[in-house]
Amino acid sequence: VLLDLTLPDGDGTDLCRELRRRSSQLGIIAVTARGEERDRVLGLRLGADDYVVKPFSMVELQARIEAVLRRTAQAAPERNLIETGSVRIDVSARTVTVDGRDVTLTRKEFDVLLSLARQPGVAVPRDRILLDAWGTTWTDRHTVEVHVGSLRGKLGDARLVETVRGIGYRLRNE
Repeated sequence: VLLDLTLPDGDGTDLCRELRRRSSQLGIIAVTARGEERDRVLGLRLGADDYVVKPFSMVELQARIEAVLRRTAQAAPERNLIETGSVRIDVSARTVTVDGRDVTLTRKEFDVLLSLARQPGVAVPRDRILLDAWGTTWTDRHTVEVHVGSLRGKLGDARLVETVRGIGYRLRNE
């Protein structure tokens, strides 16, 4: 959550407190013009994971978002077994089967498939896949295309991973 603490219809600090009360896993970055030390400390104590003072650069904000996503993704419990259609992924063992047939994937191919399998049937943006598999969005976007192409070949059915034009990819959910 990117939360401006100066809201037109209420106090963002109250909203931050309520969001944190509802979820300890949620990543919250407070964005505000309030830059004094007491304001920053209050924002962090209310539950924000980070605090950015306006004006800020988009590069810095992107880096802070990536850092919070890394922390919250690691804190989230990992499902050990994901099954969607003919695809079965054992996350702990890092193994994949399609229609009962073992599929050998590289580490990055597995990470790309896992990024898609966490939300089967949902269009996953390229930036999300990059963040999940490489831990950053600052790389050549063709990297995802190359790995998806290789993944399609190894899965044995290119239709399992669908292209969603202008967005990213989707793992078919049958």
